[in-house]
Amino acid sequence: MKNTKQYTIDGGVRPVKQMKYKTILRLLLFMGIAISINSLSAQTVSGTVTDAETGETLIGATVLETVGDRGVRGTVTNAQGRYTMTLKGASKVTLRFSYVGYSTQIHEVDISRNLQFDVKLEPSVMLQAVDVTAERVNSPRAAQMSAIEVPVEQLKMVPVLFGEADVLKALQLLPGVQGGTEGTSGIYVRGGGPDQNLFLLDGVPLYNVNHLGGFFSAFNSDAIKNVTLYKGSFPARFSGRISSVVDVATNNGNDKEWHGGLSVGTLAAKVSVEGPIVKEKTTFSFSARRTYGDLLLMTLLQSQSLLSDATVSFGYHFYDLNAKLVHRFNSRSTLFASVYMGDDVLKLGYGYVDGSYYTATSRSELKMGYNWGNLTTALRWNYVINQQLFMNITGTFTRYRNDLNIGLTSDNYWPGGQYVMDVDMSYNSGISDVALRADFDYNPAPEHSIRFGGSLTHHRFAPEVIGAKYNYTSSDASENEHIDTALGHSVVFAQEMMLYGEDDWSITEALKLNAGLALSGFLVEGKPYFNPQPRLSARYMLDEDLSIKVGYAHMAQYMHLLSSSNISLPTDLWVPVTDDIAPMTSHQVAAGLFYSWRSIIDFSVEGYYKSMNNLMEYRDGSSFFGSSASWEEKVCLGRGWSYGIEFLAQKSIGKFSGWLGYTWSHTWRLFDRPGQELNEGRAFPAKYDRTHDISLMLMYKPNDNFDISMTWVYSTGNTATLALQEIPSDYYDPSYYSPDYYDPYGGLFNDGSYFSFVESRNNYRLPAYHRMDVSVNFHKKLKHGIRTWALSVYNVYNRQNPFTIYRSYRYHTTIGDQTYSASLMQLSIFPIIPSVSYIYKF
Repeated sequence: MKNTKQYTIDGGVRPVKQMKYKTILRLLLFMGIAISINSLSAQTVSGTVTDAETGETLIGATVLETVGDRGVRGTVTNAQGRYTMTLKGASKVTLRFSYVGYSTQIHEVDISRNLQFDVKLEPSVMLQAVDVTAERVNSPRAAQMSAIEVPVEQLKMVPVLFGEADVLKALQLLPGVQGGTEGTSGIYVRGGGPDQNLFLLDGVPLYNVNHLGGFFSAFNSDAIKNVTLYKGSFPARFSGRISSVVDVATNNGNDKEWHGGLSVGTLAAKVSVEGPIVKEKTTFSFSARRTYGDLLLMTLLQSQSLLSDATVSFGYHFYDLNAKLVHRFNSRSTLFASVYMGDDVLKLGYGYVDGSYYTATSRSELKMGYNWGNLTTALRWNYVINQQLFMNITGTFTRYRNDLNIGLTSDNYWPGGQYVMDVDMSYNSGISDVALRADFDYNPAPEHSIRFGGSLTHHRFAPEVIGAKYNYTSSDASENEHIDTALGHSVVFAQEMMLYGEDDWSITEALKLNAGLALSGFLVEGKPYFNPQPRLSARYMLDEDLSIKVGYAHMAQYMHLLSSSNISLPTDLWVPVTDDIAPMTSHQVAAGLFYSWRSIIDFSVEGYYKSMNNLMEYRDGSSFFGSSASWEEKVCLGRGWSYGIEFLAQKSIGKFSGWLGYTWSHTWRLFDRPGQELNEGRAFPAKYDRTHDISLMLMYKPNDNFDISMTWVYSTGNTATLALQEIPSDYYDPSYYSPDYYDPYGGLFNDGSYFSFVESRNNYRLPAYHRMDVSVNFHKKLKHGIRTWALSVYNVYNRQNPFTIYRSYRYHTTIGDQTYSASLMQLSIFPIIPSVSYIYKF
């Protein structure tokens, strides 16, 4: 048999591969029989945990079987708010249901038979007001590590730029997560790039999560119910990116009464409404957000146009729409339908009329329109097959596109004739997916909680299509000319498949294991790729409140993001892997200690090491602006690695709450493959390599009428590539100084005497970054609702943090001679910025 060694056992000859497969099948069969026998004497209790006032399902609520004051075993509710526990032994057990911000309930349950037991938790005013961060997925007792749940109430209290609550900017305050350029919502998780993060909105991937170049994210906080961040040791059910998963769930809607709200801030206005269509059966929720700076600017420009022959118009705005409909057929079957739409809209117009030359009249008009954004839809069906098996079937559609149109019209009239010229140019690109996914939760025995399922996605990559039209018409038809052409690339289709299985296995009361395997495949233009991705997390309880955890995850990613800027631009383009561009992969190991002090303060310290392969960078001197032509020739592949230690101390209850996070880390890149070298094949630090990163978040709420919050952040400065030396031209030797060392930003400076010299990539470290933000909220209960005035100040002590560093030249002229001096200049764009918002909720 080809590629198969043989050996003899009991006189027989068998192939090694066949023996391995038979051994694995026997092991799986033995485990299945053991689990089945163990479950014969067990009974199952399952149900849904909801908010008693609104009917919203509670994601990650804790369900514990207790003996006295001690938890014996437990589980948490899934993304649909359901829990399942298989128990054996006594005919009656005591279950404790808890969720941060809600009053704990304890119930004695008869488990002499399988039981459906739904629980409605009452909100606790005090806890809800000071809710900082949940500890369900990252508690000392959970097997999962490197994961944090972020409640929406905490997001809304974090002071941010322009007072607009932002999910991603709040995540930047957590250990292991770094922000990119100041003020933007990009995140860099444990040394990974922004394209290595999987953003899910109700289970649907979003390919562009930014507005206004990344200064705002696409997530409207009024529409969000829950946010979970996975930084490593990813559960097997997630696949498609190599650095992190941000899982965002939106509101289902109040099933008892109507509620809503209105918010008017410095830059944007928001409105939300939710309520029952049929009480406790059919609900809806709707949220919308829009900036309005364009309306004010347009009025100002129109008033200025009245004073001249020119007309100028300019406008930019973005908007988000979230809508969701939920229908409960019965206690076992529920249907969800959700839609998200978000767009950025940029418009520019300039017109001019000139009639002052020999009775001739000339009229010119320039118009530009630029739209880019997302559209997602999801239809999901939850069904309880039996007490031990829960099914979730989801069909999704997502689309990201950007469209640019530029038009120029020129009309010229004179007594003897006329000519008209029209020029139209367009640029279009995007990506869209249609996907079907099935997920199952299975609880066959008290010690096992099993998840399995799979998905199939049809990708449609539409690179650029550039169109141009030119029409020239004269009154005598002697010089008429018409051109209509289009350049671009054919649409690329690809299919992505994923199958997974994972088991949360309580081996003993102290030892718990989460083991899983994801099998992913990608087919593009007839070329298949396949990656098995094992996942493992383990927890060992050293005592009741202290545990040690270890984890490992292997991830694969089949698409790259072409980007020529450090901020998010609509011209950033997603492209699939090709024959020459292999999938990105990562391996990550982590270990940590987790301690809960009297259930008041939680401490954690984690160390990690992550290796990444087939990372993509531009070659020196290459860049893209809306052109993927021959893009494979302009990039090179390399590898990277990141390692660090993360510390987090957090307090979740009481009038005072908050957290302190610290990260020590390093991130490196190496491009040394033949023909694809960067930095002469030597390792260099990544742009967002930061040795130290500190975040402090404090909240104080003494009563229902007032609360104040403060954040302070500090980090080592980013890296940059700068020319720090000038070489006299007399000593310049092209054979010695590689072209890679020319300054890619300033070019080769040569006044006849000197050349700029760049020693290596990312050779300069910017000054340290630090900033303090403060927000104060004043609440007042009115007859039909609650009014809030929210005041916030960004960069309280007006720190001049560097947005970028550049070279500046100053020339000095003397009699018969001219010399110059060069220096580095810092550009800072965010001084102290106050903002105010008015919020009304009913």
